[in-house]
Amino acid sequence: MSELFAEIADLHDQLDAAERDALLLVEDLPEAQGCWRPGPDSWSVAQCLDHIAVTNQVYLGAMKEAAMRAREAGRFRQRPALPGRVGRWFAANLEPPVKAFFKVKAPRNIKPGNSPSLMDALATFLKSQDEVRAYLRANSDLDLADIRFANPLLRGIRFSLATGLHVITAHERRHLWQAWGVRRAASLSGHAPASLA
Repeated sequence: MSELFAEIADLHDQLDAAERDALLLVEDLPEAQGCWRPGPDSWSVAQCLDHIAVTNQVYLGAMKEAAMRAREAGRFRQRPALPGRVGRWFAANLEPPVKAFFKVKAPRNIKPGNSPSLMDALATFLKSQDEVRAYLRANSDLDLADIRFANPLLRGIRFSLATGLHVITAHERRHLWQAWGVRRAASLSGHAPASLA
């Protein structure tokens, strides 16, 4: 498709920004600090990256099925790929800083691995970014604002594909923000050189 719609270009920009942030996050970060956890119920930088990637894969799995069915039914773009009011509210509440009332434990199917290596987690994150970009490229001609998919994490809830894409990018920012906090905590607690803060 030669034309890139403005809101699709914006989603690509958000994915690019998250990728740059993740690369900056791990720059000069030793493996030990990247895998350090501030507490038993807290995640390391590596686990934050792993969680983002796993969540992207779970969301995309549900969204790919919906896009495939919509394409077969000829449901092509009618309006911009933007979430409706409820979808906007949901995505906005994922944005950092995390609001106390919107803080929940990750469901089992998107919990990060117990001890992923920092570089493995980064590679998995980067691969998931490529998969989201590929999804955008392949499906930007569909009516993403109207096509619905069953949210794989919230039973009984259906989102538009546009909402799903905005949830993915907001969720990435949420956990990159969390990972930066872990990196700073490692520095303050003496688990990392001050230059890593």
